[in-house]
Amino acid sequence: MRSTRIVTSFLKKSDQILILKRSQKVRSMKGLWSGVSGMIENNEVPLDRAKIEIFEEVGMKENKIILIKESEKIIISSPQYKNHEWEIFPFLFETEKEKIKLNWENSDFKWILPKELKNYETVPSLEKILLNLL
Repeated sequence: MRSTRIVTSFLKKSDQILILKRSQKVRSMKGLWSGVSGMIENNEVPLDRAKIEIFEEVGMKENKIILIKESEKIIISSPQYKNHEWEIFPFLFETEKEKIKLNWENSDFKWILPKELKNYETVPSLEKILLNLL
């Protein structure tokens, strides 16, 4: 079975979290809502990759985010990817910054209450990942 290591981060502002809609230009999970996510490269430290992805995908520098919690990695599978599992390294950051500057990987964003996540078509197990962080 193939395995891909991924970071998934949620940004929290007061009682809301940021979700991103994956664009049609990405290789996987097109059009689905997710946290700020990216592949961990080589022997990279997951927390370092999470901070890089937050800067790349939403334009927030490290001094604008505070790590609140990280969870144990979660292994998930997705029906559209046979013989493949995803090792997800979850993080929750807090921010006060409102301005989001999306790059090409995402086409939209929303600040929502965590309980509203069930109303969105998300990447597999996103709600489970979020609940482990809250």
